[in-house]
Amino acid sequence: MRFRLRHLLFAVAATLALTLLVSNLTTDDKKIEVEVRSPYAARDPQFLRSMGVLLGPSIVRGNQVRHLENGDEIFPAMLDAIRAARTTITFETYIYWSGEVGRRFADALRERARAGVKVHVLLDWVGSSKMDDSLLQAMRADGVQVARYHQPKWYNLSRLNNRTHRKLLVVDGRVAFTGGVGIADKWSGNAQDENHWRDSHFRVEGPVALQFQAVFMDNWVQATGKVLHTPDYFPEIENAGDKAAQMFSSGPSGGSESMHLMYLLAIASSRESILLSSSYFVPDELAIGALVEAAKRGVRIRIITPGDKIDTEVVRRASRARWGDLLKAGIGIYEYQPTMFHCKVMIVDGFLVSTGSTNFDNRSFRLNDEANLNVYDPAFAAEMAKVFEDDVKHARQVTLEQWEGRPWHEKLLEQALSLIGQQL
Repeated sequence: MRFRLRHLLFAVAATLALTLLVSNLTTDDKKIEVEVRSPYAARDPQFLRSMGVLLGPSIVRGNQVRHLENGDEIFPAMLDAIRAARTTITFETYIYWSGEVGRRFADALRERARAGVKVHVLLDWVGSSKMDDSLLQAMRADGVQVARYHQPKWYNLSRLNNRTHRKLLVVDGRVAFTGGVGIADKWSGNAQDENHWRDSHFRVEGPVALQFQAVFMDNWVQATGKVLHTPDYFPEIENAGDKAAQMFSSGPSGGSESMHLMYLLAIASSRESILLSSSYFVPDELAIGALVEAAKRGVRIRIITPGDKIDTEVVRRASRARWGDLLKAGIGIYEYQPTMFHCKVMIVDGFLVSTGSTNFDNRSFRLNDEANLNVYDPAFAAEMAKVFEDDVKHARQVTLEQWEGRPWHEKLLEQALSLIGQQL
């Protein structure tokens, strides 16, 4: 009897795993299968029209954008904004774990809810699995409205791998944050050792904050069936700066290929330089081809990825298997050494800065719900280029000779893991 039961349980588990795998490998959207070319440069007005009309929401002017580096700057800025909230807080995140950072955010959100602020928190079910129920219960008891995105049920298991990977915080509809950080202790500190990660986040004020809010509302409606649309969430906003920006989003339910296409078009429109900080860099053939073609037309391309201090060694191995054509084209690849490198920033031609939750891999491009802030501003691009150069100082360049000289068993393992790149 026990033998039959074990076999039955194994069969059920295998069936569920196969169902998830098949659902992840097949999507309703038609994949981009042809090379994307651009007759205009990133600084050309037509590039802005394509990005703001063909691909994403309108590019709006009058914004202020501030870069925040590592937890010592990021978390205080976010908590200050929460504590200053007067009407609404909307907060969507992938990682929310128990710990000191999680408690501090929960306490701040609870206090504002008790003060009468309408607080809405959307957590990915997978990413918040390490969050204690007591923390959730305490927030709900004080009036925080908490929802879990794609919490699995027997009839919707195929949705389990469609996660909200977005990192969005909007306060009073006016101040917004996005970037790479999750709510967990590993992001605290200042990247001083391998237990404290290197990451970037961004504080935004101005009209583009309303686009942040609209992206949050998309998944809030999916998770709760409730629409939030009063002036408390979408107020009239005056200009707060001089930067042009847009909040670009994607997800399987609303066009999973749009983020992929945005990256490909930006690369195809480059004429001078591409600086790419990527925590999980597993490019597909189209992305590799686009980067190689850019290098051939004289674009200087440098990429920073994590070194051996990484939370997902499988991703690093799958990534390294795909570097050959990039290195042969003269593209510089650097592995960050001090700690886990979790930044997600692309700078094109000293003009476009794209940053947010999106990784340079198929999971972000086709499976996850993602959101990126695109800023079109030479001064801001120059500021972020300086941040990139500082990170390069803490990274080790990988040469073509070093890559080709890897031991045979490493090559074999990396090629095998590269075959499952769509899932990474």
